Amino acid sequence: MMRIQILFFATLKERAGVSRAEMELPEGASVALLKREVAAAYPGVRELLGSTIVAINQNYAFDADPVPDGAEAAFFPAVSGGADGPTILKVTEDAIDLDELVAQITLPTTGAACLFSGMVRARTERGGAHETARLEYEAYVPMAETKMAQVAEEIRARWPTIEGIVIVQRIGLLEAGTPTVTIACSASHRDTGVFEAARYGIDRLKEIVPVWKKEIGPHGETWIEGHYIPQKGD
Repeated sequence: MMRIQILFFATLKERAGVSRAEMELPEGASVALLKREVAAAYPGVRELLGSTIVAINQNYAFDADPVPDGAEAAFFPAVSGGADGPTILKVTEDAIDLDELVAQITLPTTGAACLFSGMVRARTERGGAHETARLEYEAYVPMAETKMAQVAEEIRARWPTIEGIVIVQRIGLLEAGTPTVTIACSASHRDTGVFEAARYGIDRLKEIVPVWKKEIGPHGETWIEGHYIPQKGD
């Protein structure tokens, strides 16, 4: 028998009633078998497993993939080129200093920087309009930082002219108006793809970096889950 570590995040953590557990599996077990065993041990998560993402040792895993002995298996919902220039990748509970981050990716050759900063909305107008007092952000931190590095590599592969990259996600309990995430790219000129690279960075972060948020407001508390399901190669 193999012994593995199980991690639950966001909605699954609440349904399971624990954030971490140990489980034994027969040697050669697949991810599909692991999911069946988790469903049996934690009935509260059973109905969620059809859309749950699994990561084995901080890499996305699929039903046919084997589970190695001693593995760390994480269960969570869909997430709410070279490296010649500076690359700042961070998951943090500290406040985000936008000026400091841009300064870190400004080189003597830099003539442009494009920065995107997400923040906590106090009121959401589209869809079902509602108010939000604060958001609680949670991340699978080691994997999040690994996937941030992947996003940075993808940016550099698509836009070789990019000089510096910032990808910073803040976690914890954040009040309305607080910056939550920052993507910044620097380049020698504004017409070298710097706008497109920053847009790609935030869109890709929302797809593959395991970060989730819970809305807290007059309506109660609700985990906001994404819709993108990672594919092979993500």
